Amino acid sequence: MWRNIRGSLGRFIAIVLIIMLGVITFVGVKATGPALNDSLNKTVKDLHLSDVQLMSSTGFTKQDVKTAEKVAGAQAEAVKFKYVTGGADSYAVALYGYNAANQQNQLALRTGHLPKNRHQIVLDYRAQEKYGYHLGQHFTFDRSAKLRHRTYTIVGFADSPSYIDSSVRGSANVGDGTVKFFAYIPASQMNLATATLLNVSFQKLQHTDTFSDQYDRAVDRRVAQLKTVFKARAKTRSTALLKQAAPQLATQQQQLDQARQQLVASGLSTAQAKQQLQPQQAQLNAALQKAQRAVKTTYTWQTRDDLPGFAAYGESSDRIAAIANVFPVFFFLVAALITFTTITRMVEEARAQIGTFKALGYSKTAIARNYLNYAFLAGMIGTVIGAFVGNLSLPRLVLSLYRSYIPLTAVVHLQWGLFGISLLVAMLTTVGAALLVVRRELEEKPAELMRPRSPKSAKRVLLEKITPLWRRLNFNQKVSYRNMFRYKSRMLMTIIGIAGGTGLILTGYGIQNSIGASGTKQYGEVVKYQALVRLAHDDQDHQAVKILQNNAQYRRHTQISANVGDVRSHGHKVDDVNIFVPSSTKQIKQFIRLRSTENQHAIQLKQHGVVLSEKMAQKLNVQVGDSVKVTTTDHDHGTAKVTAITQNYVGDYLYASPAAYRHLFGQTAANNTLLVSLKHQTQHQRDQLAHRLLKDGDTQGTSYTSDQRQTITTMSGSLDTVVLIFILLSGVLSFVVLYNLTNINVSERIRELSTIKVLGFYDREVTMYIVRENIMLTLIGIVLGYGVGNLLTAYILHQAATDQVIFPLTIYWPGYVVATLLMVAFTVIVMGVTHRRLKRVDMVSALKSNE
Repeated sequence: MWRNIRGSLGRFIAIVLIIMLGVITFVGVKATGPALNDSLNKTVKDLHLSDVQLMSSTGFTKQDVKTAEKVAGAQAEAVKFKYVTGGADSYAVALYGYNAANQQNQLALRTGHLPKNRHQIVLDYRAQEKYGYHLGQHFTFDRSAKLRHRTYTIVGFADSPSYIDSSVRGSANVGDGTVKFFAYIPASQMNLATATLLNVSFQKLQHTDTFSDQYDRAVDRRVAQLKTVFKARAKTRSTALLKQAAPQLATQQQQLDQARQQLVASGLSTAQAKQQLQPQQAQLNAALQKAQRAVKTTYTWQTRDDLPGFAAYGESSDRIAAIANVFPVFFFLVAALITFTTITRMVEEARAQIGTFKALGYSKTAIARNYLNYAFLAGMIGTVIGAFVGNLSLPRLVLSLYRSYIPLTAVVHLQWGLFGISLLVAMLTTVGAALLVVRRELEEKPAELMRPRSPKSAKRVLLEKITPLWRRLNFNQKVSYRNMFRYKSRMLMTIIGIAGGTGLILTGYGIQNSIGASGTKQYGEVVKYQALVRLAHDDQDHQAVKILQNNAQYRRHTQISANVGDVRSHGHKVDDVNIFVPSSTKQIKQFIRLRSTENQHAIQLKQHGVVLSEKMAQKLNVQVGDSVKVTTTDHDHGTAKVTAITQNYVGDYLYASPAAYRHLFGQTAANNTLLVSLKHQTQHQRDQLAHRLLKDGDTQGTSYTSDQRQTITTMSGSLDTVVLIFILLSGVLSFVVLYNLTNINVSERIRELSTIKVLGFYDREVTMYIVRENIMLTLIGIVLGYGVGNLLTAYILHQAATDQVIFPLTIYWPGYVVATLLMVAFTVIVMGVTHRRLKRVDMVSALKSNE
């Protein structure tokens, strides 16, 4: 066996490499998804991220903490929190009150230390990395922040489990509407009567996978229980606050009652007295209503999925897991198929040796053991190396990429289940192949085995029947084409290997291109506006319009009614649907492109019915003509027919004309949003415009499509390392496969090649005798690989699609060029290696009779 390995070291190494590459890709990519989840689970567990967060319109007291802890297993902490502005450019900052006693949502320090006195502040690490702040620098808040002190010394930079994605910090109702970073100062400096945020965690959930369905169901149950206990608490809290505000109002009411009695005593009737005091009474009633509104307690609930970047991280992890269910499996199958073929050919080549052993009296078991051990050793070495290298390297590579913009504690567990699957497949393709062929060979008699197999008889190939073409081929070309079709299994294996490698490389590019294309198509083809401005009230002569028109980058705008709701049909439901009702159905074409998914024709908003975006229609399982039920966040509801389904790649949208909206909800749509078309802006110009609109334009906030597009670009960029790994591994696999199959081809036909060399063929002609077949098979494999790549990419994208995003199948020309050039380069390299080998062939030894 060791002599066999030394004698065919190239083939043995090729088998090990093919198995190793298949296992590295399979185990490595499959282990990446769990590693991402395990790392974040470790991070949020170590920093005690809360499971539920509540915000109250009237603040939280100790009684609220006790109320939350009535739910079994709940641990609650009240925190002072508010959005403020500060810094040189009045950045929007999420400001928290630091309390050393609090255990939940702990900070992970990057540099420095936590606040130790009232003049110290810890900033988000993003403030240092992106905005240039440094330790020892002073940070000054605007007066509107209403803090006990305005200026604080920066003593540390930290990460927070509440903000796992450093590119996203959420929205605010101050500054330009976008939070730039968070900050912590001593809670005593917040100048708030009560806490404004309540963090609630459950001990049992701290050890549950935060991205599992089990965790989601458990959190939903806990939130329902918390809402139940806080429903009664809201009434109690509102009543108590009203009593605090009531004494002054009660005194004023008593004074009015006394004045009324005095007027009646002076001779006026009761009705006349009430009439005379009506303005004062109305003013007092208004003050009472205002006080009731001010003390009305309402809660805003959020779970981990509502935290900035948290859901996106989970979707990214799921996307890699979805890719892992397809790409490495296909990769592994190609590797396994080639390995099976290699082992089969190896045993078939040893017919004479098997016959000799059998003639000498060795048992079938003893003979078979030699080749089974050879196959077992190659498969085991490839599997063990591939499993450990894949499990420990690929996930860490991806985690290192994620750690550049997400604070993570890297956790990579050995995936023993994947090891077992890999070993099973490797043994089937090596030992299984050897067992199958050896058993078949051992059925023959020693005399038959010791003679070479009879060569296959030549047959007319299809190309010969095309007489005009066949006549134009020279002798060598005719021989090559006959040989190519004569050995169909060899031809098939080569084509599969080349097509598989080409398809895998193309798939790597396709995944990257398609994920990026969702943003390009959404914000380049569908969405034509650059900013969405939410108005504080409906007014045709809105101040925001005047500010926009005076801006140098302004082009045009249109007013729409924008709302959010849920849509139901066929037992399915889609939440957080954007409901857009344009004030002008003609102008909307300049801002949003509505195109039918059926025929690409422009869609007109009709007097009745609604238009749904493509992904939502898929989730609801509706077609044109079906009915859907729509409910807004204002609790307006109605039923409408679907008149069209429009192309859309990001988010869920429902479009309706003003008339269709009236028919749907029985009321006129209020124009509360501006869609704005702008010329190219820098980030500073965008921030300035958003800040001015929020400050002077009577708006609730401005969102830019460039920010949303950047989020998708970041999501696409996070897969660059994974895709590069795919491409490199696929390229190496393709080269090894091509080299191995060519090596087998030469070994099997060494007598034939020696014969034509003896007949006077030059070295170059002998090489082309083999290589010409490779060139043809490579070209066929490349063309088929294009189809394989597109099909594989389409399937992976379907598996990786999220509830909010459609990934259009997109593979740009560089992908095809790289895949083609790599295959051509591999063919040229193999041709050079083959040429050198054939030049050194010992013709006499090769042509010696076996007898």
